[in-house]
Amino acid sequence: MSDQLTLTAEARERAGKGASRALRREGRVPAVIYGGKEEPQPIHVAERALVKLLNTGHFSNSIVMIEMGGKPVRTLPKDVAFNPVSDRPLHVDFLRLSKDSKVEVSVPVVFVNEEDAPGLKRGGVLNVVRHELELICDADSIPSEIEIDVTGKDIGDSIHISEVNLPKGSESAITDRDFTIATLVAPSALKRAEGAAASEEAEGEAESE
Repeated sequence: MSDQLTLTAEARERAGKGASRALRREGRVPAVIYGGKEEPQPIHVAERALVKLLNTGHFSNSIVMIEMGGKPVRTLPKDVAFNPVSDRPLHVDFLRLSKDSKVEVSVPVVFVNEEDAPGLKRGGVLNVVRHELELICDADSIPSEIEIDVTGKDIGDSIHISEVNLPKGSESAITDRDFTIATLVAPSALKRAEGAAASEEAEGEAESE
């Protein structure tokens, strides 16, 4: 499960571009907490603290407890706007979570037991089609990653979502098709070698006729 992160915030008294620019000059980032059948709450957070969380690599699929005025608010980051030149964060949206919330998140995939994949042993290459899976999860059980076992996979094999054992409380957000996550393909050198062998075999059969 992804770690729970904490971020201290203050209420934002003024809205508008001018007020937001003034906050950024002070090293603060404007943000908003919305959802949960409550009014949106404009806030601002320290840029340095936010960047530290962004650099964890799992900010977008972690629960973030927003500490404001001694009252923690349980949230999930939904959108971060960045400056296109400096890449500094400009604004953040946080979704307020209730106790039994289900959330849609993007969770990275990792491939395990590659040493037990015959296709990889023969020089094949794992062609990853989806580096992340869109999942609907219990807010209390968001996985940090999804492990996909490639044991027994050979060149030409594909891995589909139906083969993946998702953690309890998680399901694919895409339900209308059995989509491909990765395929095992032969490198061009191996393809050429196999093609040459096939040609020699065909020529041998032709000469023997």
